[in-house]
Amino acid sequence: MATLKFLSFLILQLFLIANNCESVEVGFYKKTCPNVEAIVKETTKHYISSAPTVVAPLLRMHFHDCFVRGCDGSVLLNSTKGNKAEKDAIPNQNLRGFQVIDAAKSALEKECPGIINGPTWAVPLGRRDGRVSILSEASKNLPTPFDNFTTLKTTFGALGLNVKDLVVLSGGHTIGMSHCFSFSSRLYNFTGKGDMDPNMDQNYINHLKIKCKPGDVTTIVEMDPGSFKSFDIDYYSMVSKRRGSFTSDATLLTNTQTKDYVLSQLNPHGSTFFKDFGESVVKMGQIGVLNGNAGEIRKHCAFRN
Repeated sequence: MATLKFLSFLILQLFLIANNCESVEVGFYKKTCPNVEAIVKETTKHYISSAPTVVAPLLRMHFHDCFVRGCDGSVLLNSTKGNKAEKDAIPNQNLRGFQVIDAAKSALEKECPGIINGPTWAVPLGRRDGRVSILSEASKNLPTPFDNFTTLKTTFGALGLNVKDLVVLSGGHTIGMSHCFSFSSRLYNFTGKGDMDPNMDQNYINHLKIKCKPGDVTTIVEMDPGSFKSFDIDYYSMVSKRRGSFTSDATLLTNTQTKDYVLSQLNPHGSTFFKDFGESVVKMGQIGVLNGNAGEIRKHCAFRN
């Protein structure tokens, strides 16, 4: 049930539309489409019952949308003859879960024509869809697995997200899979001299080398081994043991504030991660929100009106 609520929240966060309202607000669709949440919940339930691994891709999609032009659904737009859209940028080429979004949108259109979306924990609603989606902006603005702390802090900070948001949102790596090429340099050629990353646990490197051979661009591995389908605090345990897959994971131990947060989440009885994650995702979901007469209200997620 927690996974279902989490997924429904993300779908609703991605595609919230409005009338000519000048701001977003909790309960925006209470009068105009009161069944929004129930519709999305049932659609989501249908998909995750047969494909539970879709949770992580949807979280990643939401993240990738908000970091480029704000949370305006521009990551959903298809490329056209005259423009390569965000969806086709290298960081987005392995995004998936679009079919869940399309199904939820289709169901909402049948119930309430002209409306797209709402939340699971208290999320301000009433945003509109962006008309612009440019491949180069996704390549430039999205954080990468190879980023160090300084780069991540700058990238997040430019969008109004602070260091706590950075370490909390990194916890999204508790679910999902990663391609070997996202971290293979740490295993085989960290400084260009055929060496390994000294910031990664040696035993874990040996474990990953069994699955990820040099030059492997197809194999995927669990980011949180043994728990990659569960949204929990195990990610921070992995990071604390120097077993985070990415350089961006390992860098959380290089800053006092992020390291303190990682260590503070190791006790399940004292963890604040679930509460913090909700707050940071809601905060991220308000980056660059379009409302009033800005943007549009798309009837089909992948195509401009």
